[in-house]
Amino acid sequence: MSHDPGSDPADEGERLQKVLAAAGVASRRVVEDMIVDGRIEVDGEVVMELGRRITPDARVTVDGTPVQLDVSKRYVMLNKPTGVVSSMADDRGRPDLTTYAAAIDERVYNVGRLDFDTSGLLLLTNDGELANVLAHPSFGVEKTYVAKVVGRVDSRIVRTLRNGFELEDGFIRADRARILGTPGRQASMLEITLHSGRNRIVRRMLEHVGHPVVELVRRRFGPLTLGTLASGATRELTKDERGSILRLAR
Repeated sequence: MSHDPGSDPADEGERLQKVLAAAGVASRRVVEDMIVDGRIEVDGEVVMELGRRITPDARVTVDGTPVQLDVSKRYVMLNKPTGVVSSMADDRGRPDLTTYAAAIDERVYNVGRLDFDTSGLLLLTNDGELANVLAHPSFGVEKTYVAKVVGRVDSRIVRTLRNGFELEDGFIRADRARILGTPGRQASMLEITLHSGRNRIVRRMLEHVGHPVVELVRRRFGPLTLGTLASGATRELTKDERGSILRLAR
């Protein structure tokens, strides 16, 4: 966009309260009160004048939480069932994510992947910039899994997972690990949190310590938690969840 030499970028675009009302933050009147109270920042600066205009690429936060101004952006949580490939097309004809994406009226894709035989939280979005950041291994988003494993796990195994060990593709350790229970003599339930994006990493770690995975569910991805979302169900992220995921990406 070209600017007049004498023009002020703050005079361009739409009024802040109109944009935030359209983004679902609050009514224009309530947004005006927020502005007066100094609760809104635009590009890192507190805005207190009601006539402020913003362009679509402005970065706006309310009480420190980023707001997604582009209402065409979609952020959908899926509880991926086992037996589904984390892809929009599978060259082997296996069930994929198209069934779940078809119900969303924008073209979305998955952020990262879950194994064919792992269930749980997967984020679908059409926000390519956010998807690239969150899925990139160097970004290190924390993920929490619940695993049912073979055998009785004791505190020594948990310590080994936390302290780490070498696998064929390098050193790995859990950020956190704990025993949730022992449903029967020959099985244990573990919760394990790590930020690695390496392929089948939780399964390989548990195999390494002698407790192969029977079932694996991802319960948390960054600030998002699966909660009571049923297997195969989807839901839009809440306003607070969108803010937390945008804060993480920024």
